[in-house]
Amino acid sequence: MSSTIPTLNIPKYHADEMLGRVHSFESFGTVDGPGTRFVVFLQGCLFRCKYCHNRDTWDLDGGQLYSVTEVVEQILPYAKFMDASGGGVTVTGGEPVLQAPFVGLLFEKLRQHGIHTCLDTNGYVGVYSDETNLMIEQSDLVMCDIKHINDHKHHLLVGVSNQRTLRFVRHLADIGKKTRIRYVVVPGYSDDLADVDALAQFLAPMENIEHVELLPYHNLGTHKWKAMNLEYPLEGLQPPSRETMDEIQATLESYGLEIIR
Repeated sequence: MSSTIPTLNIPKYHADEMLGRVHSFESFGTVDGPGTRFVVFLQGCLFRCKYCHNRDTWDLDGGQLYSVTEVVEQILPYAKFMDASGGGVTVTGGEPVLQAPFVGLLFEKLRQHGIHTCLDTNGYVGVYSDETNLMIEQSDLVMCDIKHINDHKHHLLVGVSNQRTLRFVRHLADIGKKTRIRYVVVPGYSDDLADVDALAQFLAPMENIEHVELLPYHNLGTHKWKAMNLEYPLEGLQPPSRETMDEIQATLESYGLEIIR
């Protein structure tokens, strides 16, 4: 498997003036890590999730260029508000590991201001460079999506292999990085109990994992596909039943994993 992955077209700047491609900001995020959080959505993703609710973030050349300094200036007015709720800043996407140097430097600056940092990622890391390691080091918390434990089914659901993601999760465990796992239950794709059992076996030995967030599939991003004149791949698919979610939760909990829904 090649370690080379496509990169975003971003002019190279030095230190605080390094640039990143930003899709958007959200100043009051409540589902993107602990507390109330300022969320930075970066542009660009190599996954092609059939249920993606941020379809407009895929384009590697989209978004708007911001320097690290400009992003920090967007965030600082909310610092006291975030601190009061035990929150902080989450960088998500798109896929932030595609802009690891930018994220690492941004997190480094935010932590100098005492702001909690969270990396929300699919873990699709090619090379573990100094820049990638800085990004991980400066993340107080990592939230990683495991789309599927079965590589073939992962391909069917998101278009690429899961090997980089699984290697990333193992790496986080090896270095003891505080981690939360997210798992989306998509009927007909990721709801097979045998696959869930395999996922539980993979995660159970990892002492760095705080919990697994179990999320039911939803189609709330359908309008973004239609706005781009694209066919939504899972048109008509209904969310999983409560019974299915309960069975999956019970399977994960049987391995001692803490589950959040």
